[in-house]
Amino acid sequence: MPHPSQALASASPALLIEARSDAQAALSWLAEHADAPATLNSYRKESERLLMWLARRGQKLAEVKRNDVLDYQTFLASPYPEQEWMGPARPRSHPDWKPFSKPLTPASVRHSLTVLGAMFSYLNDAGYLNGNPFKLLKRGKRQHSRLDEDRFLDVVSWRHIQDTLDRLPRDTPREQKQAERANWLFTLLYLTGARRSEVALARASDLVKRNGNWWWHICGKGGVAAKIPFTDECMAAMRRYRSSLGLPTEPTPQDDTPLVCRTSAKNLAQPLSDKAIYLICKEIFTRAEQETEDAAMKLRLRQATTHWLRHTAASHQLEAGVPLLMVSQNLRHASIQTTRRYLHSEEDARHEASQQHQLRAAEGK
Repeated sequence: MPHPSQALASASPALLIEARSDAQAALSWLAEHADAPATLNSYRKESERLLMWLARRGQKLAEVKRNDVLDYQTFLASPYPEQEWMGPARPRSHPDWKPFSKPLTPASVRHSLTVLGAMFSYLNDAGYLNGNPFKLLKRGKRQHSRLDEDRFLDVVSWRHIQDTLDRLPRDTPREQKQAERANWLFTLLYLTGARRSEVALARASDLVKRNGNWWWHICGKGGVAAKIPFTDECMAAMRRYRSSLGLPTEPTPQDDTPLVCRTSAKNLAQPLSDKAIYLICKEIFTRAEQETEDAAMKLRLRQATTHWLRHTAASHQLEAGVPLLMVSQNLRHASIQTTRRYLHSEEDARHEASQQHQLRAAEGK
């Protein structure tokens, strides 16, 4: 007769979620993040990619072993076959949508594996799985293939972006609306340093006036509430944009219009998705790249994404003399040391001071 402890160990854990398939199990996990849309979208993308990859191999979540995780790690860095997995960035509903627009960077691969490890942990706790092979991955010291503070546009590149926006075609009513929206979107991202997911969720009613100053009340990363200064320049740009849509220029607490709208008059109440915001910005970066002969600028514009505008906002605020603490608060960094990385004037001063250390001077002593 088996010992009671052995019988207990062999018993299957109770299933705490209603899931008859891997897809339903993943949806149960995603439902836990419904109150954080940006996180939900990120996690949905990662879980969907894994399920598609496993389906291609004829595997289930319960069959994933350590070697499969290592194979998937390699796949994320180089999806193959390319024609099946990679294509131009498009909305998920597009018939030619692909799971990847390009191979993932080492940092993005780490993020993907971390997210999937969290999903496996949840499904283990829920009794759907028995084991988490993602926990076996070596957790080495985090390395950056490229420092975040280098992912920004210098003043010359930013001016070129503005010139590109000014030259957008406006020959038709549709082109006029698209040009106004692109100008407003870049202004909003640059002056506030907001994330594109935050812009996608923003409504006019999120703007509040206090003591003559406008503030943007925002629900940021991790569901943390904060408020960002909405400067006079930002307000003027928003009024121009709303006027181009035939909307009242001044927002009210009852105004549920998105801060950035779709161009169709009947869809003004529907916000742009963060994917659509990404695609609009990439189109402008591509136009700007095509309109310059500067090889270094071309490379930066080719690499630029919407998140570069957040880094650019931090760098340019510091260069303009905004105190470090206030920039950190505007960007909602958990640590002021994160913001300090964008204080390039300190690097310039350090480089200049280092010029005093000279080879010939040392030999003469």
